[in-house]
Amino acid sequence: MVPEKEMLIRMYRQMATIRSFEEAIRDVYRRGLMPGLAHLYIGEEAVAVGVCSALRDHDYITSTHRGHGHCIAKGCDLKKMMAEVMGRVDGYCRGKGGSMHIADFNVGMLGASGIVGGMIGIAAGAALSISLQGRDQVVACFFGDGASNQGVLYEVMNMSALWRLPIIYVCENNQFAEYSRWRDQSASEGIASRGQCFGIPGEVIDGMDVVAVYESATRAVERARKGDGPSLLEAVTYRFEGHHVGDVKPSYRTQEEVDLWKKKDPIKCLGARLLNDGFASEAALAEIERLAQGVVVEAVQFGMKSPFPEVEEVGDHVYS
Repeated sequence: MVPEKEMLIRMYRQMATIRSFEEAIRDVYRRGLMPGLAHLYIGEEAVAVGVCSALRDHDYITSTHRGHGHCIAKGCDLKKMMAEVMGRVDGYCRGKGGSMHIADFNVGMLGASGIVGGMIGIAAGAALSISLQGRDQVVACFFGDGASNQGVLYEVMNMSALWRLPIIYVCENNQFAEYSRWRDQSASEGIASRGQCFGIPGEVIDGMDVVAVYESATRAVERARKGDGPSLLEAVTYRFEGHHVGDVKPSYRTQEEVDLWKKKDPIKCLGARLLNDGFASEAALAEIERLAQGVVVEAVQFGMKSPFPEVEEVGDHVYS
């Protein structure tokens, strides 16, 4: 299913918002306005937006340590996100979760985790709950190429295939697990094929093309919603930034490689498509980006005005 004009423009707006938010996070980190590390999603926006565009509002997602893009694509509040990143009381977790632990059950965002592969089991639990209650929902489980080597993935793929759970496994293969190329730590030729032994269909998709991601995700969602069980999507993408903001001059890749991937910038590629199809003008796209930057500026201002939580509540809302 090829998305229509309105959806393509919405996708462009969402990707522009994610890009602006992550650029603001980079600035917030460097100015010392947030605790902890910041893992930026710049370059990977098409995966989150493409998958979440194939979901309904009441569907669920689980995320990763690099999860801001997933949150925004699923409808999380930018102001609450920024306040959480800054450790402020008006954040989603009252400033106690930080960048890697944002959740909003109201929009189906079940949470991110700083543990590699930490939400893979949670996604299966949510899908099992849906199945047992006979509800018309699906779960999209995002994880990276590094997490694809975690044993929990194979345990839950076996369970989800056996019980035909409504789940879409989305591997964001951005080429690196921290500082190691995925091919240097994987004996298989790819990740999409790893579900074959469980009877789970796999597909390799261009993770820099939001339309390609959307079309593949739509097929997987339809399969899950019909009761045909899980699918595994390997979205081949690339993070333009380092593993985290402090990884400013990575020695594990060349600038030439980065520049080559930047020619596939998902936002520019979708913008070119909108222009070529006559769906938008350059002025209209510039206005979308300007508005996206504006809402992010408001989020930063909101976060800076929010107070820090009181020391006395350090033990409140902590469950493990």
